[in-house]
Amino acid sequence: QTILKRTPPDDYEISASALERNREIFGKPLTPDAAVKRILQSVRDEGDKAVIEWTKLIDGVELDSLRISPAGIEASLSRVPAEILSALKFAAERVWTFHQKQRDRLSGWQEDGLGQLLRSIQQVGVYVPGGTAPLPSSLLMSAIPAQVAGVEKLIVCTPPEIPDVILAAAAICGIDEVYQVGGAQAIGAMAYGTETIPAVDKIVGPGNLYVTLAKKYVYGAVGIDGILGPTETMVIADDHANPAFVAADLLAQAEHDVLASAILVTTSRTLAENVSAEITRQIEDRSRADIIGQSLPNRGGAVIVSDMDEAFEVANAYGAEHLCLALENPMAYVDKVKNAGGIFVGEQSFEVLGDYVAGPSHVMPTGGTARFASPLNVLDFLKVTSLIALDQSTAAALSEKAAVLAHSESLDAHAASAEIRLAAEAKNG
Repeated sequence: QTILKRTPPDDYEISASALERNREIFGKPLTPDAAVKRILQSVRDEGDKAVIEWTKLIDGVELDSLRISPAGIEASLSRVPAEILSALKFAAERVWTFHQKQRDRLSGWQEDGLGQLLRSIQQVGVYVPGGTAPLPSSLLMSAIPAQVAGVEKLIVCTPPEIPDVILAAAAICGIDEVYQVGGAQAIGAMAYGTETIPAVDKIVGPGNLYVTLAKKYVYGAVGIDGILGPTETMVIADDHANPAFVAADLLAQAEHDVLASAILVTTSRTLAENVSAEITRQIEDRSRADIIGQSLPNRGGAVIVSDMDEAFEVANAYGAEHLCLALENPMAYVDKVKNAGGIFVGEQSFEVLGDYVAGPSHVMPTGGTARFASPLNVLDFLKVTSLIALDQSTAAALSEKAAVLAHSESLDAHAASAEIRLAAEAKNG
């Protein structure tokens, strides 16, 4: 009923300040749902004109052009510090290598006139959030699995006044279509297409509540990667865990935003108390202490369990985006995990490495959706096409049964399609 409570993704809280902000933009205090629907409909109807107007109203930026020129993207490489550029290239190579191993293991099959063909999605839109912290890593983690899968065309939408580090990440990925558009209007533009922004087949990447709602509403017109909510980490720890490490990992999660969840599950009350003391000490040095100071009390905390069986029962019921095993023998417990976006095995495989350079995409299921969803991967950008290429004798052997089933459904034209071939087969001997 407290920190482990799960609520449906559409059961979100609307603050008074958010409603007042919507009053300023829309003339009345619309709910996020109503606001997103209005934005999407106008983008669908008016294209670029609506995108530019919403960007001015919401972001306070008046755009002359929606697209950043390829030369402008490339120029960002010279403006990003060499150390950051080197780290971005290193991360990109690790992410590519990880997903290429998955692609190498995927192939279609054909046997006895039947088969499955694997085809990549042709056009994908990547949304990269803006906000208080630029996230070039999200661009790498979303775009590279698509490229490995063989996606022909990728575009990026991200809020205006784009930091050079995000443009540099696009350049490293070889993406030359970047549009300075954020929020629900960006999702609408990629889903429906405008005069400038092409319509895509699938939209991926995390975003705020308005982006998430927009992705939900355009699903069906396009594919989406999932309903991605606030980020979350659960750490299962025993007496052998280092309280300073555990505290640092919880703080790293809590600094994302005020809705982030950072939860410790442990058999040791002493460890929980030591971690709490470490958090109090370490938070003093954190630049985003104000955000942490809201997310930890409201969304974080510690759960004391009686034994490890109960710890994993809690973890599987919660289905965390990130599940960290700060245990003496962590590999021995991996098979106990049924629901998690990613498992971080041991204190040296800490979640921050997964955020940036480990290799798997950090776009992972949140809000308990790890019960049925997976991290972003090559399969998200591949489609299976069924292949039916039967020879004449096989078709004849199947047609009689097909006709029987068609008659049982009162679809006599279906039955006739099979029976006319049976008759031709009998006539031809």
